[in-house]
Amino acid sequence: MSPRKEIISSEGTSEETHALEASLAEERFEEGIRPRHLHEFVGQEIVRAHLEIVLDAARARGQAVDHLLFAGPPGLGKTTLAGIVAAEMGANLRITSGPALARGGDIAALLTGLAEGDVLFIDEIHRLNRAVEEILYPAMEDFELDIVLGKGPTARSVRLELPRFTLVGATTRTGLVTGPLRDRFGFVERLDLYSDDELQQIVLKTARILNVVADPEGAQEIARRSRGTPRLAIRLLRRVRDFVEVRREGVITRESAREGCEMFGVDELGLDRLDRHLLELLCKRYHGQPVGLASLAISVGEEPETVEDVYEPYLLQRGLILRTPRGRIAGDLAYRHLGLAPPELSTFSRDEELPPTLFPT
Repeated sequence: MSPRKEIISSEGTSEETHALEASLAEERFEEGIRPRHLHEFVGQEIVRAHLEIVLDAARARGQAVDHLLFAGPPGLGKTTLAGIVAAEMGANLRITSGPALARGGDIAALLTGLAEGDVLFIDEIHRLNRAVEEILYPAMEDFELDIVLGKGPTARSVRLELPRFTLVGATTRTGLVTGPLRDRFGFVERLDLYSDDELQQIVLKTARILNVVADPEGAQEIARRSRGTPRLAIRLLRRVRDFVEVRREGVITRESAREGCEMFGVDELGLDRLDRHLLELLCKRYHGQPVGLASLAISVGEEPETVEDVYEPYLLQRGLILRTPRGRIAGDLAYRHLGLAPPELSTFSRDEELPPTLFPT
């Protein structure tokens, strides 16, 4: 029997709550795509090996799994791993997000509704309200909930016992998780980007689920353009599937995958239109000079947080852009990718490479 899954949000009309509710359709669509058990999960060998030991030990003791924290860029499988933990333990999975828990009463109501062994998944846990986070401390450590009744001199504290549950947290920014919260997790792992071969396996498996024919070369082409991220690989597979069903014979080959990806604006490095626009600004408009994050975000019409968290990590990893003390600059690979000649070594570059000195030359 599969575990029951619930997506929980606080009452209200906040943007975070609406975003969580809007994700219900996507969650249901991906139910058949997400692996249900640990042996079905592709990639992340070290994380899988560690998690398998933790789950086997908890089952042998007949206890709930220790609290787990998964960190890493979006789309690498943190939510999937939470579902696998629940399925492997035969427990119910309840899903919420940090921004959706706006008040202490939200997390208190959620915790008191848990049953023995339930798995509570909190996405973007680094965005928890401080009052909510402090309520979690005794709940995670002692499985107790402190509630204050009344106000002023007549106020009194009541401590409620909670069933032993497993909190699974996910974060894309480990540095923003406070030390006291991070220390209460018994298992902390970081998920890394996937290799092309691992993504190829995911694409082929997903293609079978979606009833689309894909040969290994076509799957490899999609994997190569997916930036090391399974979520992007599946999204790109669905768009290529649409392309081959409308414009081709319904079979994903290397050539049709290449044409489909290029039609939807994804080039051979996995860059989309905004990625290339960002590189063109650095290479052409600013001519290799350093640019601040705020100026760059305004130039591309996005929020600074979006540029820093969504677009910049992959560009940095590929060496397409570089961070310097004075701002972002384009790397030589960016110029070659855009068909441009890299600029001559500038005074800025020479100054950055030389150590500081009190004696000017």
